[in-house]
Amino acid sequence: MPDATGLELAAQELSEAIPQSILGTEFHRGRATLLASPAKAHDVLERLKGMGYGFLASLHGVDYYPEEPRLGVLYELFDMERVDRISVKARVHTDAPSIATVIDLWPGANFPEREVYDMFGVVFEGHSDMRRILMPEDYEGFPQRRDFPVGGEPVLFTYNEEQSDGKFA
Repeated sequence: MPDATGLELAAQELSEAIPQSILGTEFHRGRATLLASPAKAHDVLERLKGMGYGFLASLHGVDYYPEEPRLGVLYELFDMERVDRISVKARVHTDAPSIATVIDLWPGANFPEREVYDMFGVVFEGHSDMRRILMPEDYEGFPQRRDFPVGGEPVLFTYNEEQSDGKFA
């Protein structure tokens, strides 16, 4: 993992190669994170992949409620040759939560992007199958957002005594 100095050098290199792409850096508990502009996140990730960070270890959503921009997409990248990792975070507003897909760079991002869409409502522009993956298609709301009702939506259980052994399925 890059140290704080290495992180700043990587941020500077990316800023020079892709102007207005890096908004800042975070180095906390040994974790190096680049804060990327959502409009330039795909370019930053593509550049990092070319720099050796070829493995997308994780892609997930975060809700920073009540801060704005509120929703975050976090990419965990790994350089298997140097045994090095770096994170890229892009934050989007809830009024227009969209960011470019990275399935052209990492086809394995398909399901994680759908999950972030399903749970947080972030739309991945250019994704070939942007639909819910965990919740029913007609479900309203995004269950991992911090303003989602505590306890979720009410669920009705049905019980058929004739077809049951006395236990709920």
